[in-house]
Amino acid sequence: MNEQPNAGSPETGPKNAGSNGPPAEIYACLHAREFPAQALLRMRPEMRQKPCVVMEGEPPFAFVCSLNARARRLGAAPGMTRVEIETLPSVVALSRSPSEEAAAKAALLECAGEFSPRIEDCGRDGAFVCVAGIEGTEKLFGPPAALVKKLLERVKALGIAASVAVSGNFHTALCVARARSLPNTITVIEPGHEGAALHSLPLGSLDLTEEQAETFALWGIHTLGRLAALPEKALVSRLGQEGKRLRQLARGEMPHLFLPVEPPFALEERMEMDAPVELLDSLLFVIGAMLEQLIARAAARTLALASVTLTLFLEGGASHARTVRPALPSNDRQLWTKLLHLDLQAHPPSSAAILSLTLQAEPGSTGKVQLGLFSPQLPEAGRLDVTLARIRAIVGEESAGRAVLKDTHRPEGFGMAAFIVPAASASETAGVSLRIPPRAAMRRLHPAEPVTVMVRENRPQFFLFRERRYRVERAYGPWAASGEWWNPTFWSFQQWDLVARSEDGALLCCWLTHSPGQEASHDCWQMAGFYD
Repeated sequence: MNEQPNAGSPETGPKNAGSNGPPAEIYACLHAREFPAQALLRMRPEMRQKPCVVMEGEPPFAFVCSLNARARRLGAAPGMTRVEIETLPSVVALSRSPSEEAAAKAALLECAGEFSPRIEDCGRDGAFVCVAGIEGTEKLFGPPAALVKKLLERVKALGIAASVAVSGNFHTALCVARARSLPNTITVIEPGHEGAALHSLPLGSLDLTEEQAETFALWGIHTLGRLAALPEKALVSRLGQEGKRLRQLARGEMPHLFLPVEPPFALEERMEMDAPVELLDSLLFVIGAMLEQLIARAAARTLALASVTLTLFLEGGASHARTVRPALPSNDRQLWTKLLHLDLQAHPPSSAAILSLTLQAEPGSTGKVQLGLFSPQLPEAGRLDVTLARIRAIVGEESAGRAVLKDTHRPEGFGMAAFIVPAASASETAGVSLRIPPRAAMRRLHPAEPVTVMVRENRPQFFLFRERRYRVERAYGPWAASGEWWNPTFWSFQQWDLVARSEDGALLCCWLTHSPGQEASHDCWQMAGFYD
């Protein structure tokens, strides 16, 4: 990371306007060159060490709109056609992706918003530019040089190379950041040194029209220093008020009305495939790179990924979306990759090829679980999620999870829900005694088994179960239950709790259900469970 000491000491920034007044304005401009190429290579780490160009337009009129430094050293240049690029056999040509650029831009604005609440988007075609007002942030991040150093580290973690310029003048920071060609360059300009910092910069640092650029070229004006040295009245007489504005920009004296934006926090990454993909296993490497970006953005806010939604866009305009939600939020990339892989294997898309994909994540808390000294060790959350995913792939989505009671007295009145660990359960159980008072346990039979019952005076006296005859010693009941009379699936039964003994003296505590019919032959007795 390079710093420019000649533009001002990086250890000291612009000082306060006065001891009792508000702090002087300080602007940090973040500038990323060749943004279309960087946005594509951000999700393709395997191609970052290769010479790459980005083509825009439909064949045969496609041309190079952006490229990386390796391609430039091999002779590639903006405006080249595909035929010219094919003469450079080692250069890889990629198609421009507005959706990936939008996702990368949102990630950069979100990153800059972590250091300042005042962000202005100044991007233009081919470059990402944003300016942050960083006055008043010294107690949080230190002097301006320390803040922008942390900012560049965060931007580099997103896979983007950029430069930063700090100045008390908005346009000065913007021009200096545009003019610095080296990535990861920091320039801090002290108050009063704006003109000196702009003196040697080319006129291309300003947004000049073709007519203005041609006029200055005829006058022999090629740097901002020469433009700043022109007399103001003579310049206004020839170019009007636009000439006065350009002279103020070149001198670092142009005021600016800051227009901040509020980028929403949305964990979303998009990627368009270079060629249609038919094998799901081929997506794992792409999904891994996208998950790495989502995890880095969530971890910067001390968050974790609670759920991830994968959307595949297929040929013919169809789409396939799946959501994975583990028991606990996690930032383990391997865990998420495995869960998404298992889910796609269990629920594959149609036979159409995949053109692009989107990952959307829901953030969650990263709370740690602290167990008591004598508490039993809990299973690792990641291994548990993978095990549950494999079980669901075998038995089905509706047959694995946790049992949830339904609002009914009907037998088997429970459903299955996704297994989720409550946030307070771990902290509540830590350090708490696990001694449970003895209770009667019931083992239910699934499904209930039919039994033959002999009834005397409306009470069961004997029954035959699993080829053994039992004599009822004590009978409790019946308890009648019915419900859902408004549905075709109306149910009604009687429950008996029995203490019975077999002929060999074995004791059995059980629970019988009786569904009476209109005729005695239609009576249905079933063994529902045992009491221990």
